[in-house]
Amino acid sequence: MDDRSAALAFVGEMIARNVLAFGDYVLKSGRRSPYFFNLGLIADGEGLNVLGAAYAAEALQLPDVPDVFFGPAYKGIPIATATAVAMQRDHGRNTGAAFNRKEAKTHGEGGILVGAPMAGRKVAIVDDVVTDGTAKREAVESVTAAGGDVIGVVLALDRQEPVAPGPRTAVQVLERDFGIPVRCVANLDDVISYLDSHAAFQDHAGRLVRYRREIEGSQARMT
Repeated sequence: MDDRSAALAFVGEMIARNVLAFGDYVLKSGRRSPYFFNLGLIADGEGLNVLGAAYAAEALQLPDVPDVFFGPAYKGIPIATATAVAMQRDHGRNTGAAFNRKEAKTHGEGGILVGAPMAGRKVAIVDDVVTDGTAKREAVESVTAAGGDVIGVVLALDRQEPVAPGPRTAVQVLERDFGIPVRCVANLDDVISYLDSHAAFQDHAGRLVRYRREIEGSQARMT
């Protein structure tokens, strides 16, 4: 399966599992959106199997093969675990999984990091989406502080929306600021293409196209 086919298949899986839903939503940024992506709805073995396989395949497209997957709390934790399992199962690579706590543990082993050691190892950050990039920046800082070398970020969906100021998307800003590649299993182009190719979803495709034009036009007026 080529990258394009894999992306479209992933979109279909996410719609079937209600992870990708359509309606009227208010995003964290305050922007209204005709679609919403909630990877937290992947909550069973079958779904995690699909998710891990998709992330592992995408992680192998990074310039370097990761030694550890780091999942920022909370949604990144099952993603890192599922991806490490898929790397072993599908590609024969024994890869570590690590994550952070929201608050440092003050008893037992203590600390804020859990899982595979990252010092001196190549680390890929895995998470669901990126909005303003704050959580990913914190993840990069956590990995770096632990002695790890961040070699890239893998996300499920690139919304391809520009962020102020300027025309760059959140993914492009993240790549620019940290000088690391960001790979996404699917993007808004893939979502629109999938919807447009299925008669039952073509109305949603039209709404997403109009939404994209509106936000791009609004961003252009601000620059």
